[in-house]
Amino acid sequence: MGTIAPLLRSPERPPPKPSTTPNVLNVVLGNLLIKPWYPSFYPEELVDRQTERLYVCQACFRYSKELMPFLAHVKVCPLKDSAPQGNLIYAKDVYSVVELDGEQHRLYTQNLSLFGKLFLDTKSVFYDVTTFLYYLLIQSNPSTQTRQVVGFFSKEKMSWDNNNLACILVFPPWQRRGLGQLLMGVSYELSRSEGRLALSEPGRLAYLSFWSAALARHILSHPSQLSKKPLTVRALSEATWILPDDIIAALKAMGVVEARRKADGRPDKRVVIDRAKVRAWAAANRVGMAGPVDREALVGREGEWERLEV
Repeated sequence: MGTIAPLLRSPERPPPKPSTTPNVLNVVLGNLLIKPWYPSFYPEELVDRQTERLYVCQACFRYSKELMPFLAHVKVCPLKDSAPQGNLIYAKDVYSVVELDGEQHRLYTQNLSLFGKLFLDTKSVFYDVTTFLYYLLIQSNPSTQTRQVVGFFSKEKMSWDNNNLACILVFPPWQRRGLGQLLMGVSYELSRSEGRLALSEPGRLAYLSFWSAALARHILSHPSQLSKKPLTVRALSEATWILPDDIIAALKAMGVVEARRKADGRPDKRVVIDRAKVRAWAAANRVGMAGPVDREALVGREGEWERLEV
């Protein structure tokens, strides 16, 4: 159960066009039954092309299509009571974010990646995880003294494109709770701690909402910047750590900018941010002034994080 084997492909033939039909029809995670959205690259000798039900351990993400072996594993899972050591970087209320090194926790992150692919269309790394860091979103249940991984994002240890993540996912049962915004916020705080602006191309559509909300909060909480002097894209970028191109895309999507004209009537390259429109956008999209990440809840600074069992 959970054996990881490399995918072999004949070099003489071009790779077949990937299917978008799930190869697992139902997945059981703990006591939840979830419908996958996309196929994953589980080894075919362990998971058929049309597996009716796949059982996944919520502690280690190892898997089996047979119920009895799965139940036997759950009883003796080595991570059931003592999960892999990770670096705690964020903790507030019932949610925390823990960093795992793919090289140190290879089997765990491989299994997590294979499970994540069931709900990600574009994820492409499943086995070569050693060059990635994984950030697990964990929900604690104080009444039962248990913790559950409910999502994650990964990032390359060295990204030549300066991406701040490779993929991001909140598992379906926990979506629509603002947890994706929390993960995005943490990814930007990591970039801020590293002193660099970061690209977010892998999740650009999802990030557009994050950027827009971050800009709305900053503009509405700093009204004097609009009244005393022009608010530049560079100033917004320095305040939010969002790339200038992403700021422009977000402001356009929000519909809050207006073109200016010079005194002679010619178009001015500068634009005006309409604060009333920003306020209306924030109200329509239910964006509060409190961001998704409480910076006081960041446990470490400058790479010095606490240790925590996931």
